Amino acid sequence: MAFEVTMPRLGWSMEVGMLAEWRKKDGDRVEAGEILFAVEGDKAIQDVEALESGILRIPPDSLPTGQELPVGAVLAYIVQPGEATPFENETGVTPAAAVSESAGRVQATPPPVEHTKNKLPAISPRARRVAEELGVNWTALKGSGRIGRIVERDVRQAAEAKEAEVQIKVSPVARRLAEEAGVDLAELAAHKPGVRIQREDVEAAVAARQMTSAPLPAIPTEEETIPVTQMRRIIAQRMAESSHTAAAVTLTTEADVTELVTLREQIKATLSARELVAPTYTDLLVKLTGVALKEHPMLNAYWKLTDSSAAEDKIVIPTQVHIAVAVDTKAGLLVPVIHDIPAKSIQAIAEEARDLAEKARARQLGPDELQGATFTITNLGTYGIDAFTPIINLPQCAILGVGRIIEKPAVVSGQIVPRKMMALSLTFDHRVVDGGPAARFLNTVREYVEQPYQWLTR
Repeated sequence: MAFEVTMPRLGWSMEVGMLAEWRKKDGDRVEAGEILFAVEGDKAIQDVEALESGILRIPPDSLPTGQELPVGAVLAYIVQPGEATPFENETGVTPAAAVSESAGRVQATPPPVEHTKNKLPAISPRARRVAEELGVNWTALKGSGRIGRIVERDVRQAAEAKEAEVQIKVSPVARRLAEEAGVDLAELAAHKPGVRIQREDVEAAVAARQMTSAPLPAIPTEEETIPVTQMRRIIAQRMAESSHTAAAVTLTTEADVTELVTLREQIKATLSARELVAPTYTDLLVKLTGVALKEHPMLNAYWKLTDSSAAEDKIVIPTQVHIAVAVDTKAGLLVPVIHDIPAKSIQAIAEEARDLAEKARARQLGPDELQGATFTITNLGTYGIDAFTPIINLPQCAILGVGRIIEKPAVVSGQIVPRKMMALSLTFDHRVVDGGPAARFLNTVREYVEQPYQWLTR
């Protein structure tokens, strides 16, 4: 029996993926565990292995590389020598040849077996895709194509007949948000027939309603357009969701990092002599922030929506501290995660952060390296930025923005002396934590940054 090769889910939030490259050709012999193709997901390009051994057969009408497909979509089949593929059976045409397993010779294959009452009806690949898009159960349709095959017009006729009877499918959370925001669920369902309406659909409708009706400026006659990649689309979706969902408030402070700079120079000199990775200022801040989060666990928490009612929503406080560090890449912003910060030495954090940054820029991060963060740090100091307002990376409740280090005059022991100063910006979700606890946490981070020696050894 033919084995379906489908679009995999590379992460919990992945709904569509882009077929980046086939590593095997149609007709190639493949073994289980061999790399079959590469997929571009939300944040990374990942190789996908064959789960079965046999001969790879790619349908002739399959989409070319670079096209987006929903998770679970059939890309190809793995069959045994002499076995007809499903797409050959559907067309009613005997395949011209099959690849010989033993010597690669071409040999004729037997005609496909006709469908019986216990088997699914024949359907063209295009009709199957349209049925999935329109939410039509094609297994109950009668085909009008050659030899009774279901074609696209059969699916669309069934969708039109069903349209009058469409029932709104909506998650409890989405229904509650729609009622609170006054969103017409029937109108949303008309644009997404057969698809269950989720929270993000309602939030997108609210955002669209809030857009200004002012006319758009004239489009220049000469312009450069940049395609919106899947990664860019995910970033935009998450940033908009954070803006529309969280009650974001930003606090800023300035830390005297003179001692931190001196300490880093000492560490750098010692480790460089031993050819070890020297920690960056971000690495040092990751460790210090991780220690502060253990003392202020509410800043490590997140708001969890339930599927029943708002009265049952929860604030969850993780027992471990996992910090994501924003990495600027050519493809867009990535936030790989360093897990269990308090248990790791500054040297271990520096090495892991460097490896994750290299993987991020090479688009080689795995799903586990992008998930599970409880807090995020983003450093724009290298770009000459002081204080700024970072956007919360939901479902986390807070993010720390790090500014540049600049020498300023300061009063120390009654004397004006030059000191190295750094701006720290904390954006937090006021739904989860109030201003007082957030301010105390930021002040703790500032104290640790100003006197780093004892805290970096924890």
